[in-house]
Amino acid sequence: MSRSLFGVFGVFGMAGVLALVVLLGPTAQAQPLTEVRAVEGITEYRLPNGLQVLLAPDDSKPTTTVNLTLKVGSRHESYGETGMAHLLEHLVFKGTPRHPPVLAEFDKRGLRANGTTSLDRTNYYAGFASNDDNLRWYLGWLGDALVNSFIARKDLDTEMTVVRNEMEMGENNPGNVLFEKMMATMYQWHNYGKSTIGARADVENVDIGRLQAFYRTWYQPDNATLIVSGKFDPAAVRALIVKNFGANKKPARKLPRLYTIDPVQDGKREVTLRRPGGTAALLVAYPTVPGAHPDHAAAEALVLVMGDAPSGRLHKRLTERSLAASVWGWTPTLRDPGFIVFGAELAPGQDPAPARAALLAAIESVATDPVSEEELKRAQSKWLKAWEQQYSNPEQVGVALSEAVAQGDWRLFFLLRDRVRDLKLADVQRFAVERLLPANRTLGTFIPTDKPLRAPAPASVDVAAQLQAFKPQAAATQVEAFVATPQNVDARTQRGRIDGSGVQFALLPKPTRGNVVSATLRLRIGDAESLKGQGEVAAFLAAMLDKGSTTMARQQVQDRLDALRTELSFGFSNGVLFAQLQSRREALPAAIELVGQLLRQPAFDAAVLDELQRQSLSAYEQQRTEPEAIVANALGRHGNPYPRGDLRHARSFDESIEDVKAVSIERLRAFHARFVGAGRAEFAAVGDLDAAAVRAALERALGNWSAPAVYSRIAQPLVQPAPTRLVFATPDKQNATMLVQQRLALSDSDADYVPMMLANFVLGYGGNSRLWVRIREKGGLSYDVGSLITWSSREQASLWQANASFAPANRDKVEAAFKDEIERALKDGFTAAELAQAKNGVLSFRRLGRAQDGSLAGALANNVDLGRSFDVVARVDAAIEKVTLAEVNAALRRHLKPPTFVIGFGGDFK
Repeated sequence: MSRSLFGVFGVFGMAGVLALVVLLGPTAQAQPLTEVRAVEGITEYRLPNGLQVLLAPDDSKPTTTVNLTLKVGSRHESYGETGMAHLLEHLVFKGTPRHPPVLAEFDKRGLRANGTTSLDRTNYYAGFASNDDNLRWYLGWLGDALVNSFIARKDLDTEMTVVRNEMEMGENNPGNVLFEKMMATMYQWHNYGKSTIGARADVENVDIGRLQAFYRTWYQPDNATLIVSGKFDPAAVRALIVKNFGANKKPARKLPRLYTIDPVQDGKREVTLRRPGGTAALLVAYPTVPGAHPDHAAAEALVLVMGDAPSGRLHKRLTERSLAASVWGWTPTLRDPGFIVFGAELAPGQDPAPARAALLAAIESVATDPVSEEELKRAQSKWLKAWEQQYSNPEQVGVALSEAVAQGDWRLFFLLRDRVRDLKLADVQRFAVERLLPANRTLGTFIPTDKPLRAPAPASVDVAAQLQAFKPQAAATQVEAFVATPQNVDARTQRGRIDGSGVQFALLPKPTRGNVVSATLRLRIGDAESLKGQGEVAAFLAAMLDKGSTTMARQQVQDRLDALRTELSFGFSNGVLFAQLQSRREALPAAIELVGQLLRQPAFDAAVLDELQRQSLSAYEQQRTEPEAIVANALGRHGNPYPRGDLRHARSFDESIEDVKAVSIERLRAFHARFVGAGRAEFAAVGDLDAAAVRAALERALGNWSAPAVYSRIAQPLVQPAPTRLVFATPDKQNATMLVQQRLALSDSDADYVPMMLANFVLGYGGNSRLWVRIREKGGLSYDVGSLITWSSREQASLWQANASFAPANRDKVEAAFKDEIERALKDGFTAAELAQAKNGVLSFRRLGRAQDGSLAGALANNVDLGRSFDVVARVDAAIEKVTLAEVNAALRRHLKPPTFVIGFGGDFK
């Protein structure tokens, strides 16, 4: 459950959402489901009770996503009710008279599900491998929960600690707090100025009667939109919707009409936040228009013109001139007048004054330094590429429609695309001049003036009028269904080696919506001895590879990727230099050749290195005060036997900073000449691809290319650190963390692999696990608690670890409950019912993982390296079906040893 305040913030990242799942049971009397309209492959229906239904069938991936959007968010809360929409999102999962609390069903059925609350809407969604039974019960639960949830006092009391813990997690992030205070300063009357999680006083003193009344008002079929996307039978789903939602009565009440809009801002405003930790940061925001307004397309373009890297004006005038470590921009699509915001994160110890002056000058000089046609075209290309990638993914499009529904009409999702595509330079310039004004700015203090320059007064939008001239594009063509069973994957995968090189490949051609293809390339370089002292150099080399080549400038590389509608990233880990791609069928060969050029002829620009070093130093400085980072770093260093410089050495923050500062252009060039080549490499691609064209592109890009240094895998043998309990004080951090680790003498080839996997699933994986039920559900002590195993495929050296987040005052209770559940599992073992649920959940997760093309490409590359086929996966699936309860309990007792635990705590433990 999450208060999805504002989606993506760069350095100001909000707290991650926690996946949750729900269970159902259908009851209904049949009512007709009437078709309203069809637009670009999506068909709208209505029930007589007012429920809006959107069906977006797509057989290209064997997954289904179900999303229920309620048009209620923090915008709809009255005085004293802040946080109610978010509280309801939590309590709806506590069940109905016909359905018990439903979170446990998440892992039983192997769903990836979620509930989020934002300014304008609340939504509940689940994604799963296509399964009629899961689809049936999930729709049944939604239909019941929509109007029959308990919303009980006892559940509110238990969940209150969890919500407070979530509040405390947000308080740990200075960027998050700064943003909330800026919003409160910018919006004086409208509820957009209030945090979605609510005021602490309102949340802690909420009246259950008022909360139930809020639920009865807004959780009704005439205020809801049900969206089903992906692989499903439309006729069968329509029947299920009629059955599970049709009996809900159309309410007699009329929804309240909300009419508050802030007046035009008539002076600069400023808010200053002082807290320990992190690095200096700047935010500047300007009120704009609703998401449905024609001018919002101009705001979307301006975000990229100003805030993109490396082409954006802020990047050029702040980052490249060493006035900031990084910059960004964002504008949400909201029902009422929204805003456009820009931010800058500074390097450690940097004076914010020069950056503030440069930031404001770059933004507010648009009247005298107009937006150029080149800037607009680049912004349009990048924005439309991102839109196409979202729309081509059936797992994302259903949830994406939630935001358009909240604005007033789901078709706004397509209308905004058309408006961005058709933007005229004059309109962008007019909008920028009208809105990016000192008097419309939230950053500084109010300054009286005789003749204030004001932006146009905010106004609501007639959505129906905006849509009158909208002309839908043709619906996407349906593609062949592909079920990613191990047998199907092996049967369709083409494997081989590129002549004259060490590149082995695995290609899985299959149709996808939008002709999308995911690929990965891994170059294996050096050995433990030759790579000593080179870890940070290798990491920076990877970070610089997409920043230009000897024949292409940084911006030319980005423009080429946008033209190819390709996403590309590089990285380095433990002797492997890798590239990740997402492209299209017709563009993939050219994208591969571009990757080859970047790998073989990197530019190594000194200005780019300086920029990346400042960003890395800033990140390390932030980590110094974060409980999670401090504890993870300490446990990684505890008992680590490797000397400074070895890639397996766990560095302190000071060592990491020292290594970052020591990277130079000369060292980068020397490393590239010595180590980088395709003497040992794997390439894997999954999606709509031409195998022959891909193979030819690989030959052109990587053929006849090796490096002087010979590759030898860096071993990761088992190292057992001494058991210990570490506690770290992190002043003024309102969220604390616990991390527990134990090294296991196991690999994914051992006989105990499957029994131990299932044992951990029951113990600590997800919403039905013992740790979750005890600490989160019954105790209400933690927002997030669980355990996982990181499996080794080479050595008997895997890692089991558990974690929990909580209020610092609850540390003793969390630790006691954790230890008690571990001891109970070891003493009494698990039950047959728990094992049966775990088997179903694990198998469902494995099927879902194989349905993700990016994950599947990674698995194929791993198999190439390990000399495996997907027959190994089939054998593991069969072993999961056959494993006995005695084997699972015995494996847990053999391998989980509490006396050997390494435990770390971080928080403000007063």
